[in-house]
Amino acid sequence: MKTRDRPSTLTGGQATAPGTPRRTRGRGLRQDLAATWLFLLPALIYIALFFGYPIVKNAMMGSQDYTTATFYTGSAPWVGWANYRSFLSSSLAGTTFLNTAVFTVGSIAGQFTIGLAIALFFRRRFPLSGLLRSLLLLPWLLPLIAGAAVWRWILDQDSGVLNSLLLHLHLVHAAVPWLSSPGMALYSVIIVNVWIGIPFNVTLLYSGMQGIPEEHYEAAALDGAVGWKVFRHITWPALRPIVTVVLVLGVIYTLKVVDIILGLTGGGPANATQTLATTAYQDSFVRFAFGQGAAVNNILLVVSLLFAGLYLRVNRRASDE
Repeated sequence: MKTRDRPSTLTGGQATAPGTPRRTRGRGLRQDLAATWLFLLPALIYIALFFGYPIVKNAMMGSQDYTTATFYTGSAPWVGWANYRSFLSSSLAGTTFLNTAVFTVGSIAGQFTIGLAIALFFRRRFPLSGLLRSLLLLPWLLPLIAGAAVWRWILDQDSGVLNSLLLHLHLVHAAVPWLSSPGMALYSVIIVNVWIGIPFNVTLLYSGMQGIPEEHYEAAALDGAVGWKVFRHITWPALRPIVTVVLVLGVIYTLKVVDIILGLTGGGPANATQTLATTAYQDSFVRFAFGQGAAVNNILLVVSLLFAGLYLRVNRRASDE
């Protein structure tokens, strides 16, 4: 009596011939798995060395009395939560958190709104559009400390270009203290950061718009949809994944901005532009209290992760609905 051959079965996503020994199939799977890990190993080593180790080391330093003496003695006494309590109980903590929130929200709102408007503008074909898009990248390509130096000159109260222009046009009666007034310094820094961040937003949003099929706009035009309706029902839904990336990365980049603030105001006047990032920098590299600076950095890292997780969860829930 003849027996029918059994059909091929799928093992590990691949078809195996009938009668293949189970031991041979298992060896093939192990070889494939080993080859996969072999390709992933260089990337994993790089991530562990250049991302994992600094994060773990910073987390440990935040709970140690790590000072310049540690470099000579090798001793960094364990102090637990003392560095965190010292910062959170200081009079500067509330101002720092508030400035960080205002700086981040103001920068992201300005960068995203202006970047989206410019990206929509460049979606229309016109002469020299490519050249203008290239010029928009200049603020992004300039070293941040160089850009801050130029803006410090522009916003100088006594000899700045902006005040000279405003006075010449009789738009103000006295020079505006853009960087020397506690009430205006933070908003001036936000304006500069918006200027620097616009190219990043324009580049990603414009790239996302290029991926929207033109047929969708043609169909909308046949239905009589124009302007705001087209943006609301076609452009915005298609851009939502890109918007998520832009906002999350924008917040993370803005939270850790140091060089712009240091180049413009140094955290002053009267701590009016002091943020978590500048506080961590000054604790570590001005006061040489590395443990305290690491603790503030850890707080900044937690805030960034909480925001990213919350925003991604809300966005995923909205996409599912």
